[in-house]
Amino acid sequence: MNKNVIRHNFQVTKKERNQLNNHSSLLIWFTGLSGSGKSTIANALEKELLQNGFHTYILDGDNVRKGLNSNLTFSPEDRTENIRRIAEVANLMVDAGLVVLSAFVSPYQKDRENVKQIVGGKNFVEVFVNTPIEVCEQRDVKGLYAKARAGEIKDFTGVNAPYEAPNNPDIEIDTSKTTLEESVQIIFKSIAQKLNLKNE
Repeated sequence: MNKNVIRHNFQVTKKERNQLNNHSSLLIWFTGLSGSGKSTIANALEKELLQNGFHTYILDGDNVRKGLNSNLTFSPEDRTENIRRIAEVANLMVDAGLVVLSAFVSPYQKDRENVKQIVGGKNFVEVFVNTPIEVCEQRDVKGLYAKARAGEIKDFTGVNAPYEAPNNPDIEIDTSKTTLEESVQIIFKSIAQKLNLKNE
C-alpha cells in the first residue's frame, strides 16, 4: 500500500450503527455450484430478515459482474480478484451496520478464507449450498451447463474448472433434499445468536 495513503478514523463506530439498527451486522457467504440455489435462498432469507426488522443487502454474482467487476474474466486470477473486491465491499457494508448476503460460486478455498480474514471471523458465516452437480445441471436455469458441455464456455465451474468444497462450513444445505422454506429457517436459526447485539 502507498505510504501516503492513511486510514481515516471516523467518529461514528460500527458498534453505534449496530445499536441504532438494534442488531449486529454480519456477512452471510453462500458458496456452491451454479444452479445449486444460492441466490434463491439468499433472496428468501433476505425477505425473512427484513420482515423481522433486520437491515440487509444482497450482493449477487451476476449483478456484481455487470457493474463493479465488469472488467474481469473467469480466469483463476480474475476469479480471485472478483472475490477480493466483493469481500472489500461486503466489509464496508458490515461496517455500515448491515446484514449482507453474498451469493457467489467462489470456487477456491483460499479466496473464501481471504473473505473471512477481510471481514473478520466473528462477522462471517459460510453457507455451503451442497447440491449435487447432477441436480444443478438438470435445472440449468441459465443454460450455462449446456453451453459449457458444448465447449461454448471456458472455465465453467464443475465442468471445465474446479470447485473446492468447504472443509468445515458453518451451514451446509442440499436443495435436492431441503425445501426453500426449510433452508431459510435452518440459516435463520443458526445466525440468530450472531445477530444479537448482546454478543458484541
